[in-house]
Amino acid sequence: MAPVGSYEALSAAIQAGAGSVYFGIGKLNMRSKSTKNFTLDDLHNIATICNENNVKSYVTINTVVFDEELDEMRQLVDAVKANNISAIIASDQSVIQYAKQIGVEIHMSTQCNITNIEAIKYYSQFADVMVTARELSVNQVKAITRKIEELDIRGPKGNLVRIEVFCHGALCMAVSGKCYLSLDNFNTSANRGACVQTCRRAYTVQDRDKEITLDIENEYIMSPKDLCTLPFLDKLLDAGVKVLKIEGRGRSPEYTKVTVGVYKEAVDAIRNGTFTQEKIEEWTQRLRSVYNRGFWDGYYLGRKIGEWTERYGSQATKTKIFVGTITNFFGKINVAEIRMETQDLNVGDDIMIIGPTTGVYEDKISEIRVDLKSVDASVKGELCSIPTKEVVRRGDKVYKVVDSEL
Repeated sequence: MAPVGSYEALSAAIQAGAGSVYFGIGKLNMRSKSTKNFTLDDLHNIATICNENNVKSYVTINTVVFDEELDEMRQLVDAVKANNISAIIASDQSVIQYAKQIGVEIHMSTQCNITNIEAIKYYSQFADVMVTARELSVNQVKAITRKIEELDIRGPKGNLVRIEVFCHGALCMAVSGKCYLSLDNFNTSANRGACVQTCRRAYTVQDRDKEITLDIENEYIMSPKDLCTLPFLDKLLDAGVKVLKIEGRGRSPEYTKVTVGVYKEAVDAIRNGTFTQEKIEEWTQRLRSVYNRGFWDGYYLGRKIGEWTERYGSQATKTKIFVGTITNFFGKINVAEIRMETQDLNVGDDIMIIGPTTGVYEDKISEIRVDLKSVDASVKGELCSIPTKEVVRRGDKVYKVVDSEL
């Protein structure tokens, strides 16, 4: 299951082979402030794109909901049903009860903090798919899936309840993300999708007499590294997990493409018996190329405390730099015309071309032409053309990809 915060990310997820995508509409979702959310007007288009590509679509309605928002919530759930979205991801009983009433499929959000079989039994009256709490170990997840089979716990559709877990992406220091630090300091609630990530900052400690001030160095003591289950993904699947969920609706389209692609390849390798340490190392390097805060295994292997980031922001090994915009594409000869807007582009450069329909196209420039003449480089202000292996589109953005150290 891929995170989708834009049409570019949606196309990238489909390119990478996602089986399903999840996204927010409006403000009643846990990423309402950290990403550009879709609107009700987008629902039909998203559903059409997903159906054409045999990808399931899930709308997150997983914040707490207040009385004055009930009409807005019902309007959104009605639109989900009208546009044949596959399901909603919910935690508030107002959402769950209304969706059940009108026949919209429900998946239980991690915000429900499901940690035991009794919770599974309770929520099975509403949902066939449930996300367990992020704090569970692999063994605890396995115990739950075995109990589901043993007790034959089935959801509204008559299927055995399926367990979904987060396999990759950001983690919160609070239990299942239920944090009040942002609310306390800035009056913007994480439980309303408005976290300002106070925990990700560097901090200075001062004694009460104000004689000593210390900067906390080396670790951001409230900012966990990103979850990465790749090294023990086989154990997660053996534990009976049916859906692997990638976090990151606020991250870039290339993050979506790389993470979905890596985990899909890893699952396929586990299935066909080619899941090796050598491949894990190669996949991990690819994951490090896009946004990350460093990696750790979360709580799945029994840890009781987080592993903290060493510095602020992304530790990605690669960075993209905006270069220009596609002004034309000649389909018969697969040549893209670029208006150079910021800096130069050279033969041999690695590039990304990103657009709502294109998704993320990656390539190394083999040739550049300016005024039909072959050149080694094109500079700001010029129109140049390059060959491509796939279709790109007018308006797509062109980026040069470089090592972050540079």
